[in-house]
Amino acid sequence: MNKQLIWLVIFLSVLVWSAIEPKDQFTWFLEVLPALVVLPVLFLTRERFPLTPLAYIFILVHCIILMVGGHYTYAEVPLFDWIAEITGSDRNNYDKLGHLAQGFVPTLVAREIFIRLDVVKRGAWCNFLSLCLALAFSAFYELIEWWVALLTGEDAEAFLGTQGYIWDTQSDMGMALVGAIMCLVTLSRFHDSQLAKLNG
Repeated sequence: MNKQLIWLVIFLSVLVWSAIEPKDQFTWFLEVLPALVVLPVLFLTRERFPLTPLAYIFILVHCIILMVGGHYTYAEVPLFDWIAEITGSDRNNYDKLGHLAQGFVPTLVAREIFIRLDVVKRGAWCNFLSLCLALAFSAFYELIEWWVALLTGEDAEAFLGTQGYIWDTQSDMGMALVGAIMCLVTLSRFHDSQLAKLNG
């Protein structure tokens, strides 16, 4: 079984599980939609512009985070309820994991595209622009959440996942920034080695 097929089997398995009796059907659709959009994009570009294995792995991880959040809603993921009890927190912080990934993964993908298409040379400017793109994506997602809330009213509460926290939007973008920085600090060198193999 090749790597692409393993990736697809994992993706579809989690997707099917996620779709079986989710907590809220509308919330499930909203949360899983980005994963459903990225799947055909990856399929259509797999030959013409294949990504590094590292990028594919983290895209899959991000998709799984979305699907789990869609199944339970971000405010009710059981593992994070348990973590909240242990830590004495009054909120389920699974959404923060989602926003961490929302900074981490787009930064990795942006960096890869910038380097491979010679948009900007690797180094400080490449890292800075990759981080900026991830933050722009995070801010745009917050706007989408706001628009959904305006259009659907109370039905969007589970999608927003604010849990009564007035600084939720700002902390979400803050977590995306942390994720973007983590990506650049921990993976840049390894990412460069994978890019070299891909180009070689």
